[in-house]
Amino acid sequence: MNSTVETNNAVSKEYTQLSNQLDALLSGESNLYANLSNASALLNQFFDRINWVGFYLMEDGELVLGPFQGLPACVRITVGKGVCGTSVERRESIVVPDVHAFPGHIVCDAASRSEIVVPIIKDDVVLGVLDIDSPELNRFSEADRVGLELVVSTLVKHI
Repeated sequence: MNSTVETNNAVSKEYTQLSNQLDALLSGESNLYANLSNASALLNQFFDRINWVGFYLMEDGELVLGPFQGLPACVRITVGKGVCGTSVERRESIVVPDVHAFPGHIVCDAASRSEIVVPIIKDDVVLGVLDIDSPELNRFSEADRVGLELVVSTLVKHI
């Protein structure tokens, strides 16, 4: 087995464990903000080399800042704008190796260099996004995308 496959298998196992931890943490609680707050705290502990992790929630046709860990952030994002708004518009996850190369990137924290955004979709409705930023270029991989989609699918069961 080559090292890339071994690394991807290890990452997959870590995300499965994270998803199971999240499921146990949120079990029995139905409050959206409590669950998103605990999810952002858990993700903040899981990741290294990040400077922001949190959620934006759809409200009146735009994304509004929800529970997060990190510095103060942009409060409202228009659908189709920036990485978060583009993820909602496309209804797909986006991995951005260099945010300064992303057309229309919205600068909330000048230290952020890379980003990953995963839409939160339940019953075919986009509820919001999970957004994670890093001060490193190229911090997030395809394995992170797949893993975070698993985490979000677990989260959706509790919101």
